[in-house]
Amino acid sequence: MLDASVTKANYNNLQSYIDALVANARAEGKDRGFTYITSIQEENDLINSGSNAGFGIRLIYDIDNNRVFVAEAFENAPAFPQGFDRGTEILQIDGQSVSTLMSMGGPQAVSDALGPSDPGVTRSFVIRDVSGVEKSVSVTKTEFSLDPVSDRYGVKILDDGAGGRVGYVNLRTFIIQDAGPQLREAFDRFRDQGITNVILDLRYNGGGLVSVAELLGDLMADGLEGQVFSQTKLRSSKSAEESTALFQDQPEQIRAMKLAVIARGGTASASELVTNSMIPYLGDNIALVGTDTFGKPVGQFAFDRSACDDRLRAVTFKTVNADGQGEYFNGLASVMPNTCRANDGIFNQLGDPQEASVSVALDFIAGRTCTPIGVAAKNEILKAEDAPRQFLQPAAPNAAQRENPGLY
Repeated sequence: MLDASVTKANYNNLQSYIDALVANARAEGKDRGFTYITSIQEENDLINSGSNAGFGIRLIYDIDNNRVFVAEAFENAPAFPQGFDRGTEILQIDGQSVSTLMSMGGPQAVSDALGPSDPGVTRSFVIRDVSGVEKSVSVTKTEFSLDPVSDRYGVKILDDGAGGRVGYVNLRTFIIQDAGPQLREAFDRFRDQGITNVILDLRYNGGGLVSVAELLGDLMADGLEGQVFSQTKLRSSKSAEESTALFQDQPEQIRAMKLAVIARGGTASASELVTNSMIPYLGDNIALVGTDTFGKPVGQFAFDRSACDDRLRAVTFKTVNADGQGEYFNGLASVMPNTCRANDGIFNQLGDPQEASVSVALDFIAGRTCTPIGVAAKNEILKAEDAPRQFLQPAAPNAAQRENPGLY
């Protein structure tokens, strides 16, 4: 419910006024920044082509030690050919020490030092790769497309260590229409090779298009056609607009018999929708691997004011699965039949069987034991490479950064 007592004149920008209107829902944990103003053009460009201006890297920071690392690099963006890849540490930006920036001004100081998301913005860096080699490079932000599935590690067939084969797919974002054809290609490969166990890596996926989420569900649901994927629920006065999405037949689909979903705190929205929707059909054969998710079982409708290039994304509905489960505002771990705690092994490439989360996912698929999320392993000694990290996110993210946490 909106707070009708809020006076617009008390706020000097639109977003702060909107924040005040939804403050009650935010206090209940049900609208944690989900209602916001964005650019119509930016969002449409992102959905239609994945267009974004930047270096093409996703950044995380070490909470305890003031260090900033690359979690992921987009291959078609300007930073990757300059040596930025998963596990690369950024030591300096334009001569400023990252550790000093972090200690003096926190993550926002680093975000400010990286500059605006405009083509032509250039920054010099000192970086250190996973082998310990340091070098100085200069990178200029350009327009690039966010490729939803990496050509390097996005789709793999892995050995589970017990004689079985597992299909691994890493989906970076649901926000881009091109995700559909790439997912079809991935599952067609799994189908051709008789793969029925899947690792779905959504650890950095902030969500996006429900239509892509529904397709991903279809691709894992051979034999479930016509059954409920999800239900969209609105307030009682809008109940006539509610809808039910049913699993559809797809030529590339498989029947996933066991599913491990790799997730972290930035895994949200459509990523959670797919996971939650598969629970009724997989039961004990599905697990959440990594950490708990963000907790966004709600979605927004768009309300445009084209004269100002303003799009209001307002929370208007929630989604539930076939069992009516959809109240996971604190994350999916509480509703999952199984959870397996795992670190984000940033010094191993995504899709590598030795990477911490992929390794634990393979353990679940193969029937080996794991430690549940939220439970500390007995006598655990935290290694430096497993230090707790969060996405580096600007205070006012653009459309691409909202859907792709940590993107610069």
